[in-house]
Amino acid sequence: MYAVVASGGKQYKVEKGEIFKIEKIPGEKGAQVAFDKVLMFSDGENLKMGNPYLDDIAVEGHIIEQGKNKKIIIFKYKRKKRYRRKQGHRQCYTAIKIDKIETKAI
Repeated sequence: MYAVVASGGKQYKVEKGEIFKIEKIPGEKGAQVAFDKVLMFSDGENLKMGNPYLDDIAVEGHIIEQGKNKKIIIFKYKRKKRYRRKQGHRQCYTAIKIDKIETKAI
């Protein structure tokens, strides 16, 4: 059983018990998170796709960690012109563990 959820302008395929990183969202470690933008759901036999979202699927989890990724280096260089620019960046993230994916009763 898996679902595809949207968060931070990106889409993530998630399964129950999976830990994954998304762009930083507010909340403390251990706080509950519910994804309301569910794009697709599969239970192994049936596949449901939203137009654009599915309202009858609930994906819930909790925050494991708030942190920063490894530093990436941005280096701009133009030969023969004495132009060099070096810049570093560390993107903030939130690690989330999926607790349950369930169908809401209609």
